[in-house]
Amino acid sequence: MNIKIALLPGDGIGPEVTAEAVKVLEALADKYSHDFTFSTADVGAVPIDKTGNPLPNDTLKVCADADAILFGAIGDPKYDNNPNAKVRPEQGLLKLRKSLGLFANIRPLTTYDALISKSNLKEHVIKGTDFVIYRELTGGIYFGEKTLSADGKSASDNCSYNTEEIDRISHLARSEEHTSEL
Repeated sequence: MNIKIALLPGDGIGPEVTAEAVKVLEALADKYSHDFTFSTADVGAVPIDKTGNPLPNDTLKVCADADAILFGAIGDPKYDNNPNAKVRPEQGLLKLRKSLGLFANIRPLTTYDALISKSNLKEHVIKGTDFVIYRELTGGIYFGEKTLSADGKSASDNCSYNTEEIDRISHLARSEEHTSEL
């Protein structure tokens, strides 16, 4: 298997996490004779500091040319704690999702009997839990219109989805449901 992977370490713990993930992938490549080629690119606060853009065009091209994207983390306290920041690290992630049509966040949740005692939830609540959450990522609150009144005393954050966004996430969840039954 030959796979080109765009490596976007990002901010905060992102570089540490992706460095360890690369080690795991390299071990798998050695064991199973795969070839992973990593192309590292900037996203988030790092490129904002360098260029003012949280997702430079070069990074977007690296991602578009890759077979997969390994993404670390995004965010930096100097932007998180600055309500006047015009450009924020997470804008890079949102642009990446929109530009490449990365619309689905798939979150499986399975409990394992051996680990239930380590959970902060009561056993009778989580025992046997096994489901998947599908969340749409290119519409809704992330991309909705935001307003602030002139006096700063009221605000809105519009959460809207179009039929295409609803249909594709619903169809993905439905097709995955049938796949897991086979």
